[in-house]
Amino acid sequence: MKKALATILQFFLFLIVFFAGSFFPLPRPFHHERIVSSTPTATRIFIGDGLHLMLALFIVILLIEAAMKRFRTAAPWTTLALILATVLGFMMKFGYLTRSAY
Repeated sequence: MKKALATILQFFLFLIVFFAGSFFPLPRPFHHERIVSSTPTATRIFIGDGLHLMLALFIVILLIEAAMKRFRTAAPWTTLALILATVLGFMMKFGYLTRSAY
């Protein structure tokens, strides 16, 4: 029960960090923007800062789990929470921005 609750809380934490890093305005720590598509009327951009912040948080959590010597039991659940948050974040189009020419 504890592992399931911890996984759900980590999932929401990862999702919030992904959202915050993708949509909040400056300062963006990594300034990672990639043009996905460009047309004469609009440009579609992916802002990768939320994804980078989420991965940095994942590494910090793994380091904490390793220091507590619970890496073998907790790391798979943390990885599951990261994967689910990433998939849901991309489905919700976190990080995608459309800039119109008009």
